[in-house]
Amino acid sequence: GLAAGTAEGIQGVLAYLAIYLAMTLGAFAVILSMRRSEGMVEEISDLAGLSRSNPAMAFFLALLLFSLAGIPPLAGFFAKYYVFLGAIKAGLYPLAVIGVLTSVVGAYYYLMIVKIMYFDEPAKGFNPMPVELKAVLGIAGLFNLLYFLYPAPLINAAGAAAKSLF
Repeated sequence: GLAAGTAEGIQGVLAYLAIYLAMTLGAFAVILSMRRSEGMVEEISDLAGLSRSNPAMAFFLALLLFSLAGIPPLAGFFAKYYVFLGAIKAGLYPLAVIGVLTSVVGAYYYLMIVKIMYFDEPAKGFNPMPVELKAVLGIAGLFNLLYFLYPAPLINAAGAAAKSLF
């Protein structure tokens, strides 16, 4: 998007940053709540069977991971679409192709975590999630799930900010 050097490219980057912020906040809410009585948990393998021990947390984390992977109709898909569209309209086809290919590679890693949460044998459960982190996870998850229904405010704000640079 930045390489395009156009208002549309900058708009795509700004929209991407805002959407990515929401996805990351939700994912970090889950990471911060990964605690057991012994202390913090840091391994992906500790998410094994999360769908059985904490279905709501698993659902929202899976939703955010699908969004990070760029699966439609989640917000992450639109974020990537806006950036790639700016590159394509500027004639930067090699960059767009590289971006799509790296997105596919990244999707493997996100989907691997979903597989661990839903199909692996359960690990020991986590302590209850604090209310503040539940709120962050819920808001981020709903934003990513429902973004496609009303994207206009974010896109208009990103467009206005981008046009102010040109």
